[in-house]
Amino acid sequence: MSRVVYSSLSIIALAFLSGCTSIQVLPVAREEFKNIHEICIIRNPIVIVSDFVPVVESRLMQYGIKARKVEEHNADSCTYTLRYSAKRSWDIVTYLSWARLKLYKKDKEIASAEYSLVGKGGLALTKYQSVETKMNPVIDQLLGRP
Repeated sequence: MSRVVYSSLSIIALAFLSGCTSIQVLPVAREEFKNIHEICIIRNPIVIVSDFVPVVESRLMQYGIKARKVEEHNADSCTYTLRYSAKRSWDIVTYLSWARLKLYKKDKEIASAEYSLVGKGGLALTKYQSVETKMNPVIDQLLGRP
């Protein structure tokens, strides 16, 4: 019996120490991606992860997509818009623990992605990775790129 308890505790401890990253993506269709030359990023004043939008802009530019920041009331002039949300958590320092991206063509959602640290990353040191390290693969997948 003690062996079963020890094994169970070991598994629980390992799960807690390792943390877990969840990335869920519905990528943009390949044909649609070819048409995207500019994406308007609708400003979300609630997000306080300071380098989040610059990371998104930089990654879009690497694919030749111009990124333009706009306010909600100016988004009507854009064919493609990106809405985002992001949260940070604290453990010695702050770190990105959750983010969501939704890509629209006019008012229709055409792609989405969500990044999440399950259990806020537990004791895993990877939770302290930069926003760029965490979000670049998510943005790549959102755009249907490997």
